[in-house]
Amino acid sequence: MRVRVLLMISSMRGGGSEQQTLLLLRHLNRDRFEPHLYVTERAGDLLEHIPNDVQVHSFEDAGETPGFYFPGRVMRHQIHHLQQLLRRESIDVIYDRTFHMSMIADPAARDVRIPRISTIVSPPARALPLVESRFVWLKHRRLSIAYRQSKHVIAVSQQAATSAEEYYRLPANSVSVIHNPVDQQSIEESAAEFTVEKHDGVTRLVCVGRMTSEKGHRDLIEAIGHLDSLDECPDLRVTFIGDGPLRETLESQARGIERHRIEFLGMQRNPLPYVAASDAFVLPSHFEGMPNVVLEAMALKIPVIATRAGGTIELERDKPTVFWSEPDDPDSLAAAILSFTSNSESANSRVIAASQMVDQHHNAEKTTREIENLLLSAVGRL
Repeated sequence: MRVRVLLMISSMRGGGSEQQTLLLLRHLNRDRFEPHLYVTERAGDLLEHIPNDVQVHSFEDAGETPGFYFPGRVMRHQIHHLQQLLRRESIDVIYDRTFHMSMIADPAARDVRIPRISTIVSPPARALPLVESRFVWLKHRRLSIAYRQSKHVIAVSQQAATSAEEYYRLPANSVSVIHNPVDQQSIEESAAEFTVEKHDGVTRLVCVGRMTSEKGHRDLIEAIGHLDSLDECPDLRVTFIGDGPLRETLESQARGIERHRIEFLGMQRNPLPYVAASDAFVLPSHFEGMPNVVLEAMALKIPVIATRAGGTIELERDKPTVFWSEPDDPDSLAAAILSFTSNSESANSRVIAASQMVDQHHNAEKTTREIENLLLSAVGRL
């Protein structure tokens, strides 16, 4: 009999965790697993890419939350709804990803006595106060309990694993690391979905991410301003893809750039054609778990300029793969961009090393087998 596994994510709007959930849904061995998906809302472009044999369950199916409002009311209703779902569908094991999903899954799974595998996608000491801005102390306590109750806790980087063990006071070395994988074929197909116009005589930089303070967009614009008057820097065309609360502020900041061109394209259903058409991808983040979009750029053989933020540093091993800068340091970021533009041979060698690193350490089939083994272990079938 196949193991009925329920993967949990808030939505399928297209972020790194959503993409990783979709990848796992696609690659799970159907001879051994029957995958289900639970979302709190049926939203996101990735919904249409879910395999046809995956049954999608949503908290929206429960209808409006009954009763008077009080803090935690919606979460209680979500937990109750999940408990009913686990029993009705005879789920054998849960794979919960992101803070909110773990907080819902833990009490529901304990009530039904179903094992869980949890994945931590960002260093929680930095990420939890940003993602869960209210009652952080209470959510910290609930997550500490939730991760202790998991059969296995996975982190997408060693940085995230170490942060989790310290922040939640988990036993040392209790969080294992399974790096985010990439599906090379799927990435190449997405990148070829449409053609992006190229412009001769300029160096094209692309930055993809939600426009919030921790993503470092301000630093990148300031760095471009530092390069505005440098003759040794070629003309730059910087494309920002994404949206968020800081977009208006960032657009105002960018108007002060005179020589180089900065454009804001907003949210794009598929940003990979823009990445594939660029000369380099830039990640100016202040912290990261394991940036999916950097892995995608590397898989597309696009040079990467990035900050040494969180798990990003684990994307370089024995050979240089990235033009590095320091987080929250526009001067350092400007120097990294200038280093890229002035040394094509170094860029080419980094691209080759990055491609080899992705193929060796972020292979989708290999990573899926590791997660499958943990799921089977959790239900006693390994």
